[in-house]
Amino acid sequence: MFDVGASELLVIVIVAIVVIGPKDLPLALRTAGRWIGKVRRVSASFRSGLDAMIREAEMEDMEKKWREQNARIMAEHPGSEMTSLDAGTDAEAISDSQPLPDSQTSDSSEPEEPSLPLDKPQAG
Repeated sequence: MFDVGASELLVIVIVAIVVIGPKDLPLALRTAGRWIGKVRRVSASFRSGLDAMIREAEMEDMEKKWREQNARIMAEHPGSEMTSLDAGTDAEAISDSQPLPDSQTSDSSEPEEPSLPLDKPQAG
């Protein structure tokens, strides 16, 4: 933002020595450093607050778009309602709504062993 070259910095130092004096110059530089630090902290705080507000506004816009898109999809497909599974839903209701494949519907509590093809003895 402030583009200060070597020659401009030299002029500023010479003017500061002449105006303030070499005796009070360290105190003036310390005071200037403190002011610059305060300005940086305030600007960083302002910038982070502004960034947070921008993120919140973007999230609100995205949520609005998602709600509109969801409403449009639900309007296009009114007969297909999605059912959500609550944590309190019992296992029978789930098994009634989602039938298991034939291999998993047996009543036996023991797992079935897979059938492997056996090698036939070779006639020799």
